[in-house]
Amino acid sequence: MADPAPSPSAPPEVGGLLALALSRPHEALAAARSLLADGGDPAAAAIAHQAAGVVLRDFGDMDEALLEFRAAIRCARRARDDEREADVRAAYGVALVMAGHPRGLAEIRRAADVATGAANGRIQIRLAHALWLVGRNADMLRAAQRAVDLLEGSGDLPWEGRAFGHRAKAHLALGAVARADADYARSEQLFAAAGQRLEYASALQDRGTTAFARGDLPAALTFLDDAQQVVDELGVFEPEIDVARVQVLLAAELARDALRVADAAVARSLYLHGSAVRRAELLFAAALAASASGDQETAVARSAEAVRMFRHQQRGWWAGRAELVLLGSRFATDGASPALLRAATRLATTLESVDPSRVPEARLLCGRLALAGGQRVTGVRHLRAAAARRPRDVRARSTGWLARAVLADVEARPGDMLAACRRGLDLIDVHLGTLGATELRAQATAQGDDLARLALAHAVRTGDAHRLLVWSERWRATALTVPPVRSEVEPELTRDLAALRTVARRLEDEPTGAGAATLRREQRRLEDAVRRRALHRPGAGAGTSERLQVTQLRTLLGESELVVLTDVDGQLYAVVLSGDRPATMHHVGGVEAVERALAQTLFALRRQGTRPGGSPLDLAPIGERLQEALLGTAVDALTAQSVVVVPTGRLHAVPWALLPRLADRAVTVAPSAATWMRGQRAATVHDGRVVLVGGPRLSTGAAEVRHLAERYPDAVVLADGEATSERVLAAMDGASLVHVAAHGTFRSDSPLLSALELDDGPLTVYDLERLGRAPHRVVLSSCNSAVGAPSGADELLGVVRALMTYGSVGVVASVVPVDDPATVPFMLELHRLLEDRPLGQALSEARAAVRDDPAARTAADSFIALGG
Repeated sequence: MADPAPSPSAPPEVGGLLALALSRPHEALAAARSLLADGGDPAAAAIAHQAAGVVLRDFGDMDEALLEFRAAIRCARRARDDEREADVRAAYGVALVMAGHPRGLAEIRRAADVATGAANGRIQIRLAHALWLVGRNADMLRAAQRAVDLLEGSGDLPWEGRAFGHRAKAHLALGAVARADADYARSEQLFAAAGQRLEYASALQDRGTTAFARGDLPAALTFLDDAQQVVDELGVFEPEIDVARVQVLLAAELARDALRVADAAVARSLYLHGSAVRRAELLFAAALAASASGDQETAVARSAEAVRMFRHQQRGWWAGRAELVLLGSRFATDGASPALLRAATRLATTLESVDPSRVPEARLLCGRLALAGGQRVTGVRHLRAAAARRPRDVRARSTGWLARAVLADVEARPGDMLAACRRGLDLIDVHLGTLGATELRAQATAQGDDLARLALAHAVRTGDAHRLLVWSERWRATALTVPPVRSEVEPELTRDLAALRTVARRLEDEPTGAGAATLRREQRRLEDAVRRRALHRPGAGAGTSERLQVTQLRTLLGESELVVLTDVDGQLYAVVLSGDRPATMHHVGGVEAVERALAQTLFALRRQGTRPGGSPLDLAPIGERLQEALLGTAVDALTAQSVVVVPTGRLHAVPWALLPRLADRAVTVAPSAATWMRGQRAATVHDGRVVLVGGPRLSTGAAEVRHLAERYPDAVVLADGEATSERVLAAMDGASLVHVAAHGTFRSDSPLLSALELDDGPLTVYDLERLGRAPHRVVLSSCNSAVGAPSGADELLGVVRALMTYGSVGVVASVVPVDDPATVPFMLELHRLLEDRPLGQALSEARAAVRDDPAARTAADSFIALGG
């Protein structure tokens, strides 16, 4: 905010016009035009022209803005108001800098030469802002320091706050994050004391920026939400907050959320006829989000419009960044071309002077374009330039390691390539330690996808099954192996979850009617509130992923065998490992064909399970096709009776019992070999509590729970209206065995809102994350309870994922909706066997025991064992 208020010499009748130019620009412009039309005195006209110049500058109308500032200077001269003339000249100089005119800084310094005291301090703030615009951060710090020296203790709290804010911006640009945060905190206090609510919100936004800079994304989101709340109370639109929020969400790899925020802000800016300067920034943010989410066509459209606007506004720094996104998206959609390489090379050269921090990314793009176009020498030259940089930012450093890895791969230096991949992935581990929300942690793993692909592709090329296993594990489920965050119970989150359950319950009772629409709006509001609070959860500090020790893995496998499925550039590979044989690698086929076969199988199983009285389907040939698509020749390498499967994120919900060669084997599924090992090493609970939960609206009522209560006479039984969320969570905490017979829902749009239906409403994944100790084993006799949403590189979000992340050793869950009556006999048999058998074996034998009952067998085929 370079022009937030007039100098003390402003006439009282227009004293608030400059502040209004920043908070409500259209009103300010209309008021300025009206005042000028009335032919007021020169002093008032000077402020009116200056206010009009500020508005037009922020709207991107630079030529008109410069005319208004020149008129303001002439009026100030006629009024013989030297202080006003200096103030206007400083604002004029900022506009010249924004328009790309080299004499802008000279105009600001000319103004500073004739000003003294606090007036000079205000001009030094303008100078600091202009120096920041041109990237002269050390000079900016000196100007901001002079502003602080001149304004601190002056009694002019707003301008003192602005001085500290600009010094903080300089510190942040120079990498002194702690100093920046301290100055922003002081700025926040000064604006609060002065009652400057809009600038107080700006200071909160700036504190979010410093939290983002030190990698604390949850804190950044908290500050930004607090800033948004203030501007909402004021009824103003501050697109800078949306731009900052998009940056934070992108850093957390929540690209779809970032795109939604950016597009909504662009639409609002157009509706309110807001600043063209800010709209261009929002379009750029939307382009970044679209690119990160894989929507390259949208990224091309948004970035092309942003480039056009930035160039019109003569903002080279912003134009360079937007063009980098544009060229990268065009490469993704259209492939390499000589014209695209020439454009990228020109851009890399331009960025050397306007934005050096983005040069490694530009050189990496040039290198890849050249290699894709067959220009190896040129590609190597660009990659070396990208690899030579040593930036501080985590993501920029990852770019550098990626450039080194690609270069080493091109030059056939596999050892260096793997070392670079390892260093880049280590950075991701550090980053994950700052993230508390499950969603942030899972999505952040996508940052290293390119690094992992290079290492995995090398393992495939060399036919090294051991290396493929190790590198797939190095990357797989990274967020799962970082120590989970434990936080205190948050009253606000607990309250919002309770309110959400109440609304959901009312919607179940009255899904239509006059009040249903209102309830659905309230449901969406509460869901957003829950998700927002969860995103604010702090991380536990830096952690490291658990490294796979293959020797220990062999020992723990014993007589079992391990199958690890990995997607390498769209092709599925299987590695089979046993305790006494070398690992073998098998090329299965295209991933898309596997996913089609799985979708067809789930459809058939779903149809069979939900129509128990209809004509039965022959699932045998469907299972044969799925087996061929999913395992290929790897199935011939399986000889053990017990098999552990580590699938990709998109292949977790597989009904393994339908595969003919696995139908009579004990199959367990794990997110990664490392998490399976952790479960095997966990202490077994022999005599802990058993909890039996029966939810509402089951066609069999509480029959399943009552039968199980006869087997477990000392169990905690919650059914017939007593299965409320708080009671269930309290009972589950640290229990030995929990059985939940309830309807389940999976939310593909927001997987952490997937839930188990209890008497007071849905028990969501967010609720499960409040457990102090996860139960040792869990049986979810619920529809779709094993289904999750792939996220990040190879993560899975859902009910089962939450339980296993927080310590559950084994979970039984379904991959499709199940028939309630047909499930009862299978569940009773399963619990009989759980007393003295591993989870996978108990599930297999229980399935065999109900083989003669077609409906029960279909229900049994729908369940899988996860963990052990």
